[in-house]
Amino acid sequence: MPQTDLTLDELWSYRPQVSRPADFDQFWSSTLQESRALARQTVVSRAETPLTELAAWDVTFSGFGGDPIKAWLLHPSGPGPFPTVVEFIGYGGGRGWAGDRLGWAASGFAHLVMDTRGQGSAWPNGGPGATPDPHGSRPAAGGFLSRGIDDPTTSYYRRLYTDAVLLVEAAAQLDVVNPARIAVTGTSQGGGVALAAAGLSTLVRAALPDVPFLCHLERYLQLASADAAGELRQYLSVHRDSTPQVLRTLSYLDGVSFASSVRAPVLMSVALMDDISMPSTVFAAYHQLESADKEMAVYPYNGHEGGGTTHWVRQVKWLRSRL
Repeated sequence: MPQTDLTLDELWSYRPQVSRPADFDQFWSSTLQESRALARQTVVSRAETPLTELAAWDVTFSGFGGDPIKAWLLHPSGPGPFPTVVEFIGYGGGRGWAGDRLGWAASGFAHLVMDTRGQGSAWPNGGPGATPDPHGSRPAAGGFLSRGIDDPTTSYYRRLYTDAVLLVEAAAQLDVVNPARIAVTGTSQGGGVALAAAGLSTLVRAALPDVPFLCHLERYLQLASADAAGELRQYLSVHRDSTPQVLRTLSYLDGVSFASSVRAPVLMSVALMDDISMPSTVFAAYHQLESADKEMAVYPYNGHEGGGTTHWVRQVKWLRSRL
């Protein structure tokens, strides 16, 4: 696949104007406060796994609207507390099985993997979900991005971003977690969710968004090849008069707007042959970061798989130097 977007030199200088609503901060502050008021106690129980060298726990925490959301918690044997990585999952995936992601815990971190409400049925080789989304929406075009898209208060991603922030807050209350050493990460959709969590929570001390989706959403909608972009274009091809409302909703969900509130250290990645998380959309968010300590890992000949394990090794080294 050839490069899908601007040249690398152009990307380093790409700073588009992305609409940030005047009430953006108030919208998210009130959203979070409403769900905190409905919060229930986090429940942690032993996970049934064959793992013997790592501790594995099944977690249920209180997300948007007080909804129960599942997560896995893995950590090294011993009491801790440990520096902690909270991970969010890519589009269509769920938390999977407790033993699917062992790298962070085997590297000395506590690791929380959030289930993605309503998702977890798109990956044949793993990633089943265990959390329903009990909130309905008006007609949508498959997938998740178009659910409730006519109004920011009903958007699916309002619920998902809230879940993410409240998991960080729940993590900080766990005995095995060092609340002063919490990082967030994720790939694709998970990277976009990590950016939102880092922009909304002061508990996040480092962020590692990997080829993040959900950035510069108007350009993404116009150029990205498939997945959520195709679903939303399909929606707009039917609901022809909805474009102004849809773009307004997207402005409350855009990773570029969250990036302008991120002050923690950030290691981001981009792949120049990615036709899903378009490179220009990733750089648009990167350039808005307020972080004094930020890095972009560029993979010129990769697509949406990004840097794979090569990048994860870099993430571990980078995070150890900051947490």
